[in-house]
Amino acid sequence: MAVAGSILIRNASLVDPGSGEVYPDRSILVEHDAVREVGGPELESPESEVLDARGMFVMPGLIDCHVHVTAVTADLAAMANWAPSYVTARATHVLADMLQRGFTTVRDVAGADFGLAAAIDEGYLTGPRLIFGGKALSQTGGHGDWRSPGQAVFDPCYCCSGLGVICDGVAEVRRAARNEIRKGAHHVKLMVSGGVASPTDRVDSTQFADEEIRAAVEEAEAANVYVTAHAYTSRAINRALKAGVRTIEHGNLMDDSSLPLFEETGAFYVPTLATYSSLAARGIEFGLPEASHRKVFDVLESGLHALELAHDAGIPIAYGTDLLGGMHEDQLTEFEIRSQVQSPDASGSTTRPGTCGASTRTRTSQTAT
Repeated sequence: MAVAGSILIRNASLVDPGSGEVYPDRSILVEHDAVREVGGPELESPESEVLDARGMFVMPGLIDCHVHVTAVTADLAAMANWAPSYVTARATHVLADMLQRGFTTVRDVAGADFGLAAAIDEGYLTGPRLIFGGKALSQTGGHGDWRSPGQAVFDPCYCCSGLGVICDGVAEVRRAARNEIRKGAHHVKLMVSGGVASPTDRVDSTQFADEEIRAAVEEAEAANVYVTAHAYTSRAINRALKAGVRTIEHGNLMDDSSLPLFEETGAFYVPTLATYSSLAARGIEFGLPEASHRKVFDVLESGLHALELAHDAGIPIAYGTDLLGGMHEDQLTEFEIRSQVQSPDASGSTTRPGTCGASTRTRTSQTAT
């Protein structure tokens, strides 16, 4: 009789991301989401359910370190006024599709909350493990402020479906950071530069004062979590790193001045190149406003250069995509884009860590990703 949660996968072509090697005819024993043993055809486990992989590839689960699972449209300003129940219903498809692509863990850096994470953990929704930060913190007129120039009122209610919350000054930043941590956030997200999707800021602007950034870092460190920052230019990146931010998202306009700070602090870099090619090609189709679509081209061509700088310097790099709406289906294209700079396996460089982490869940597929 098979023991619940115990699976023996036979006849698998096992992919080792570290070496880039594929090992045929492997057997893999999985118990309660953990790989317990890997061996040849002789591996036995009489009490396990047997799954014949029929020679298909089995690889560690992929991790996407920059997603927005509730960003079910590219018109984020409009979505801020949608019913949260409607957004959640659409997000269930985003989550299930991510798992089908082989992503068994995702880090949501604005939008997802404790409710979605609990629903997945308890089996009510199908999806990858969800590491969430709640709502991103934004200054007035910053990348998390979705109001048009003619709109004065900002509704901060918890049930609103926007990705950000507005806070100005050290006291408000501390309160906002503490509130996201109170709701279970695994990290605190700061918008420290302008962005593409926000309606009233410039991509190359800096946002939040130094003391506001430090206040968020202090609150995160007090709770044993960390701060991640949306930033494009080195001016924004360097301010964040000097204040103690642990991961930098995007960084398309980064120059050499940021590299020593990454090395000094050990901070991680999370490029998200897939989203810019998708937004340029199909952003309007999926709701991106025309003004935001024009801003895509401010950062589109520079992302590969920034990745190359970080790669050559040996900075820790994580996999991220930052896709919106129907463009979530392009999640795997980040591999193809990065292949112009990086080797597809960790053996291709001796100076950098692998760009994609491994999860304890397993996945079978017709082709190696």
